[in-house]
Amino acid sequence: MHGEYKVPGGKLVVVDLDVVDGALRAVRVAGDFFLEPDEALLDIDRALEGAAADSDARALAARIDAALPAGAVLFGFTSEAVGIAVRRAVVRATDWTDYDWQILHEGPRPPELHMALDEVLTAEVAAGRRAPTLRVWEWDRPAVIIGSFQSLRNEVDLRGAARHGVTVVRRVSGGGAMFVEPGNTITYSLCVPAALVQGLSFAESYAYLDDWVLGALGDMGVTAWYKPLNDIATDAGKVAGAAQKRVVTDAGAVLHHVTMAYDIDAEKMVEVLRIGREKLSDKGVASAKKRVDPLRRQTGLPRAEVIERMIGSFRSRYGGADGTVSEAELARARALAAGKFSSREWTARVP
Repeated sequence: MHGEYKVPGGKLVVVDLDVVDGALRAVRVAGDFFLEPDEALLDIDRALEGAAADSDARALAARIDAALPAGAVLFGFTSEAVGIAVRRAVVRATDWTDYDWQILHEGPRPPELHMALDEVLTAEVAAGRRAPTLRVWEWDRPAVIIGSFQSLRNEVDLRGAARHGVTVVRRVSGGGAMFVEPGNTITYSLCVPAALVQGLSFAESYAYLDDWVLGALGDMGVTAWYKPLNDIATDAGKVAGAAQKRVVTDAGAVLHHVTMAYDIDAEKMVEVLRIGREKLSDKGVASAKKRVDPLRRQTGLPRAEVIERMIGSFRSRYGGADGTVSEAELARARALAAGKFSSREWTARVP
């Protein structure tokens, strides 16, 4: 069995092993990490030998920590990262490069249709009718997208939204409210088979699925990192927030979507989002620009070039062919957009 785990912001850990009578055997750990002393690698292998195959990553890490010599230095990885790689080997998790990725970047869509497309495309991946997909969104109007479990009245000032022509929609994933405007926001979705995140906890899957974009930002001169549970941050502040939804079928799929602030109209945001107003009421509107620091300032690049570089970075890592939403997928999404995602019943399901 073979398992791999790329530590977010760190190095790759690779594990090959057998399972015999419910125990790990012939364990061989490798990777592009750094380890001192050299002989400690054999200590890691020996620590895992004979461990129960159903051990979780923390239990495996504890075995490794107990076996490492005093003063051992693990650089670019951790004992728990080794444990995660072992778990991914045992459950036969897939890797990014095991798939022929589709990359979608089409014209502007209404907010309701974006919500529907996420649901439809993820279901298609779960059913095996669509390849794993990276979809970059374009917005046709300003919008507030509230999380699946948020209260509409607590999160959104509906008078402020109407005054600024902001459409309010509810997405299928949890998390907080996002304020977006065409030209000021970069949003993308990953629709992936559940096998890609097998062996990872819910929190670990966020970091794992965000890692490629950290590399893309790094290539643009922005040092970014994953901030639990669902943020991407820099020294200057938060630049993005992520959310997930799991589709439970025999194969399963995960929707992981991210909204990044390319620029931000802080004054308008606090007139539309109640939560933004409450958090910033004693700090002044300028704090909004500090809390969510736009990529425009940090990269110095046009929005279109930021997106182009992000897609290029993804392709350099995992490949990917340009794709489109099929007519059948679009028809289903339009029906969902006109029904569920435009309905008061869904949008105000938590009043």
